[in-house]
Amino acid sequence: MSTYDDFKNRFKLLASKNQHLVINTLSNIFTMRLIGNKTHGDLAEIGMVEFINQFMYDFKSVHVGKDLFRAKEHEEDIVITNEITNIKFPVSLKAYGDGPLQLSTDSDQKMFPFLKKRGKEIKDKGKIQKIFSSPEFSEFDAINVMPLIYDEKKQRCNIMIFDHKKAIKDTERIVYVGKNQRFDIDTQSVIAGKDRLHPIFMFVDKSGNYICEVRYGDASANALQRGFWTHTKNAISYFDSLTNGWIDYSHNLTLVKLFSLALNSSEQGHKLANDILQKDIDRLKKL
Repeated sequence: MSTYDDFKNRFKLLASKNQHLVINTLSNIFTMRLIGNKTHGDLAEIGMVEFINQFMYDFKSVHVGKDLFRAKEHEEDIVITNEITNIKFPVSLKAYGDGPLQLSTDSDQKMFPFLKKRGKEIKDKGKIQKIFSSPEFSEFDAINVMPLIYDEKKQRCNIMIFDHKKAIKDTERIVYVGKNQRFDIDTQSVIAGKDRLHPIFMFVDKSGNYICEVRYGDASANALQRGFWTHTKNAISYFDSLTNGWIDYSHNLTLVKLFSLALNSSEQGHKLANDILQKDIDRLKKL
């Protein structure tokens, strides 16, 4: 078992026994969408770091920081240490709505060109396994990704981990889907479509069900138009929920007011507030 797998199991156990702690933190994180659509993603990083430090007693975590993060070789946002084994491992946090989910930006633009050289349809199981074991796909499952998924209309959230090993095992076909095309599950073929702006290679199982996709890697592509993606709705059987399924959350308007006051108060006031907040966290631990 990898260090990250051990962490995920421990998180899942915590969520099952003390769901109120997870609900409280995720509610506060997704409340930040009231401030700005992208605000919650950055604050999720420092919020989850503190969650680990406060409630997961055998682990500690630090936020890498955006400047350092962007200079790093991989896509990690936080670093977690197992305090029993003293092993450190990086984690990339994603805060996404329920739907398309980017798992890797493929910053070196290797995956799509590599697949393109192998034709528009790959069905041989041996060839597919060689693709997954190739240097071009070396980072397919190398990044520890922890997606915080929200469904804003239903005000529910989930921490969903993509199962790379199952995806590798179950992939039976890799199909090229071009611009203005889509893959039809009923006919198991690529047909005309209207909405696709950029080509992809879609990975499907023996029943033709969607698993994941590699988006085009042209030099002009931005980070959201390339890389390794999946879909939380279409590939639900390839996810493991650390929150043991969907949990309801609610907005905390008092928190928005707290941020407003904090930005206009002094460090002395912040220190006093920190003492009060830590006492409240200690109270939550005893519930």
